[in-house]
Amino acid sequence: MNDLVSIIMPMHNSEKYVAESIDSVIAQTYINWELIIVDDGSTDKSVSVVDSYDDERITLLHHEKAKGAAMARNYALREAKGRWIAFLDSDDLWMPEKLEKQVNFMKRNHYSFSYTSYSEIEEDGSSRNIVLTGPKKINRALMYAFNFMGCLTVMYDSNVMGVIQIADLKKRNDYAIWLKAVHFADAYYLNENLAKYRVRKSNSVSTSNTKIEQQIKCEYDLFHVGQEMNPVVSIFLVCCNVVMSKIKKIFYRENKY
Repeated sequence: MNDLVSIIMPMHNSEKYVAESIDSVIAQTYINWELIIVDDGSTDKSVSVVDSYDDERITLLHHEKAKGAAMARNYALREAKGRWIAFLDSDDLWMPEKLEKQVNFMKRNHYSFSYTSYSEIEEDGSSRNIVLTGPKKINRALMYAFNFMGCLTVMYDSNVMGVIQIADLKKRNDYAIWLKAVHFADAYYLNENLAKYRVRKSNSVSTSNTKIEQQIKCEYDLFHVGQEMNPVVSIFLVCCNVVMSKIKKIFYRENKY
């Protein structure tokens, strides 16, 4: 169990993509893993797709009614048995050596918290020729200023972090996990592109005023509700995140045309 990787996967109506995500886990060169999928009240054939896999390393848990990704991740984290905790959404993909390279990177350097580069793909899986990178080290101050880490790239040591649980946030709930984890250890960057993030039209960020207001509210709730910070500090951190999002686009977003 000391080298077991527990992979946290919330799932909601992902029948079109979840098989490809699971296949990218099964294809890992690092074989000591468990995949914990929490179906969050899917109404399509997602559960049937997962049930078609005959692999004892895959565990399927259920929320009969949708509770959101935060509660699904909390459920999976409580059930995780591994030392290393990794995250993969049910429409994203890993490169075959992702787990092996990241576990070795963390063990070799005695790191407890890490992330990697990742690329963006279209809904149909074709490349967008964009790679997202990040700072070499993210301490507590920088983590609160902005979320540089793609959820599908993060890994941490549960022996150090313990069982992390977060508030019932409808958005930014992965970031809420990192904000708790960074109190135990800084996050270090493995400079390799080891994952693929699927950009879906239904999840795209609109530039309309209504959507912008919703995004700001989600950021505010992350700090005020999720981290129990006072309104003034929460507003300040929202402003930091807005500014840092511009910096990320300039310094940590690479076009590979």
